[in-house]
Amino acid sequence: MEMSVNKNKKKNTFLSAIKRDWELYLLLLPGILFLFVFNYIPIGGVTIAFQDFNIFKGVSGSEWVGLDNFRRLFSSAEFMNIFKNTMIISVLKLVFLFPLPIVLALLLNEIRNMKFKKTIQTVIYLPHFISWVIVTGLFVSLLSVNGGIVNVVIEKLGGHPIPFFMSKEYFRSLLVFTEGWKEVGWGTIVYLAAITGVDEEQYEAARIDGANRFQQIMHVTIPSISSTIVLMFILRIGRLLEAGTEQILVMYNPVVYDVADVIGTYVYRVGMGTSDYSFSTAVGLFNSVINFALIVLGNKMTKKFFDSSIW
Repeated sequence: MEMSVNKNKKKNTFLSAIKRDWELYLLLLPGILFLFVFNYIPIGGVTIAFQDFNIFKGVSGSEWVGLDNFRRLFSSAEFMNIFKNTMIISVLKLVFLFPLPIVLALLLNEIRNMKFKKTIQTVIYLPHFISWVIVTGLFVSLLSVNGGIVNVVIEKLGGHPIPFFMSKEYFRSLLVFTEGWKEVGWGTIVYLAAITGVDEEQYEAARIDGANRFQQIMHVTIPSISSTIVLMFILRIGRLLEAGTEQILVMYNPVVYDVADVIGTYVYRVGMGTSDYSFSTAVGLFNSVINFALIVLGNKMTKKFFDSSIW
């Protein structure tokens, strides 16, 4: 009886909230519909991973093969190399690029000349809005063996031109560097927004206690934005197997497949190139399950060690 009363009370509260703020809920509706149509309805397509899918017979008419596509996946030597590439590239990006926006935000927060500070902010986050196609074209021009400014400098210093986009040795580093150039500024804005929410009284108390600027950063600023850092870290962990698919698709070539082909690009090549939709769906489903597990694991780890988590 008491449970029924509580449910009715919650229902009435929810309905009254909708009635009170119906304009806001109306604005929310297109986003919910978009999410439902493009993110939830397509989930039914994962059944293709358990079929020998024929595009002419459709999902209902294709033969069920159970876990055959997954057995093929895990027994494939090619896939194991792709999985290794994915982990290496993702870990490199996590190690080198995750701390950079935090450091940049802390440094920018110390700048007192507001005009200079805003100029720097604008310059570093603008690349975020440039497509990977344009970014790739820009770096191809800069790193070209024939007339690229970087190789011109290398030759002037007595070295030999380096084919960065065709070199297995340098390609992963190129991926990390270009993503850093494009995305670090955007992450910096997120942390700067979190820093602006730090209570100024905490800095005043730290100064009274004799803390210098570095000590204030270590004992006031960083602990105050730790929840934002944890949130961004968990989200980054959840995208560990994504590895920058769009970036790699427009930057790599058959010469560097051995070191650059990741799960996302493999799904694209197999699905679109050979029309093996069942196998590519199985790969994509494996990717999604692992990413979900990584989010849960990352949340538990941050909750255990930092006493902060998403849920």
